[in-house]
Amino acid sequence: MFSRRTDWPLAINRFTEAQRELQRSGGEWLDLTVSNPTRAQLDYDAVSIRASLSNSQVMDYDPQPRGLLSARGAVAGYYRERKVEVPPESVVLTTSTSEGYSYVLRLLCNPGDEILVPKPSYPLFEFLADLQDVKLVPYTLVYDHGWQIDFPSLGKAVTARTCAVVLVNPNNPTGSYVSSSEREMLNQFCHQHNLSLVVDEVFLDYARDGVLRPSFAANRETLTFTLSGLSKISGLPQMKFAWVVTSGPAEKMNSALDRLEVIADTYLSMSAPIQLAAPTLLAQRKRFQPRLMERVRANLQELDRQLATQDICRRLDVEAGWYAVVRVPATQSDEDLAIEMIRQASVLVHPGHFYDFPSDGYLILSLITPPLDFQEGSRRLLQLLNQK
Repeated sequence: MFSRRTDWPLAINRFTEAQRELQRSGGEWLDLTVSNPTRAQLDYDAVSIRASLSNSQVMDYDPQPRGLLSARGAVAGYYRERKVEVPPESVVLTTSTSEGYSYVLRLLCNPGDEILVPKPSYPLFEFLADLQDVKLVPYTLVYDHGWQIDFPSLGKAVTARTCAVVLVNPNNPTGSYVSSSEREMLNQFCHQHNLSLVVDEVFLDYARDGVLRPSFAANRETLTFTLSGLSKISGLPQMKFAWVVTSGPAEKMNSALDRLEVIADTYLSMSAPIQLAAPTLLAQRKRFQPRLMERVRANLQELDRQLATQDICRRLDVEAGWYAVVRVPATQSDEDLAIEMIRQASVLVHPGHFYDFPSDGYLILSLITPPLDFQEGSRRLLQLLNQK
């Protein structure tokens, strides 16, 4: 009755069941996995956000496949402030980066084709690939005083059916940027194998040191699709506004945009109120990002303070993003440890395998957790680990 592409294991896993057990018992827990900024006790300019959704033009239906020019212009303005010239014509609006991935995979891949994805990284890709009948082939990120792309693993992963290399810049959850030397090597690799780059930059603005990093939206060497959106840039996941910027050699870029326009025109998924509100919603980043980064830095400082009092756990270097990776003794599976944290300490953390880490011994903590919860949750976490 159902397609093979949706034949996922739908049974509740042990980690989720442990959370539900605690909830059914009436117990409270400290959530160190917070990913929804609207539930993280952060301050928003609610008056301006609500007012932006009251534009009188919402009564006029203007179905522009790539998105309203005013909204695409707002996206171009965002990049202009980052010293990148992005023509509005190269922007295709989508309701989410997930939809953006869907458009790009439909553009590049036939059923059974392959894309190369980083490992570790977040688990979204598996479901997106299944829905597009595309095969994922991992390449490795290695850690040695910071994270780097393992180019030998990238070379071994490519086949005649490979269509694209996916990058997450900065990576989630490792918080590592693609370096300038890696960018050059990636362009050479893609040119050699006739591949495109698909680059997820939702966390690009969140550098720990506050220094702006270059966007792949300026990449002209390789056909490149750069994805981002309001969800992270302005902390507004509920507004459902994202985009794909296409760049690269002119002929390939123009052909890609013509085809993307047909895909977008088929669905016309963007709502007029959100597009009309785009300039205001994108401008919210100037208020939101400093507040969020203040939270991130404070929690990271607190985590380092607590880690300094013991010697069995350590934090891996992080350049950007909202997460910290903690290396813990691999005396049991990460899933078992995360379940033990729920049942014995009422603390929720993500096990490393959730992000496809290559071995046990990693826990992922959200740095946007409210500070008091983060402080106490980290204390309980380290206390339990040091009792083992």
